[in-house]
Amino acid sequence: MLRDEINKALEVLKSGGVILYPTDTIWGIGCDATNPEAVDKVLKIKNRPAEKSLIVLLDVDSKLQSYVTEIPDVAYDLIEYAENPLTIIFSGAKNLAQNVINADGSVGIRIVKHDFCTPLIQRFRKPIVSTSANLSGQPSPKFFDDIDPEIINAVDYVVDFEQENRTSKKPSTIMKLSPGGQFEFIRK
Repeated sequence: MLRDEINKALEVLKSGGVILYPTDTIWGIGCDATNPEAVDKVLKIKNRPAEKSLIVLLDVDSKLQSYVTEIPDVAYDLIEYAENPLTIIFSGAKNLAQNVINADGSVGIRIVKHDFCTPLIQRFRKPIVSTSANLSGQPSPKFFDDIDPEIINAVDYVVDFEQENRTSKKPSTIMKLSPGGQFEFIRK
């Protein structure tokens, strides 16, 4: 079943579509992070202003250099030793859709460790967008059943995995990391 769901989601991502999927944190809306038209669809579904940033998921930290110009050494330690999901905002984003990159040139990236997301990203071979499965300004859904039907009806594919999961999850910790290695917490 998991393999079938990964294959279905993969086809949607490859065709520029949008998926609703479980992550290592909360349910997310995602697409190809290198496809500006797909990113626009995500922003429209969420009714989200384009200037609000989106998070990008990768499967391994060795791919960071493909999407960030300068990675401080401390980033690898932070990723390795983080006890909870950690999104790091890096300066100097590259090779991503322009509408994923913040106005200041930064991007938030999380190395995901999850039964569905990790193999999906490995097979897709590109980063995917991950933004909470809620309309902009509304609370993030704790469980699949909390997701607004408007979101469910607007995406191209709803992943049938972990929909019954009642484990309480929360959004990732967000940390901004400067090229010099200084960091500050944006969300704990």
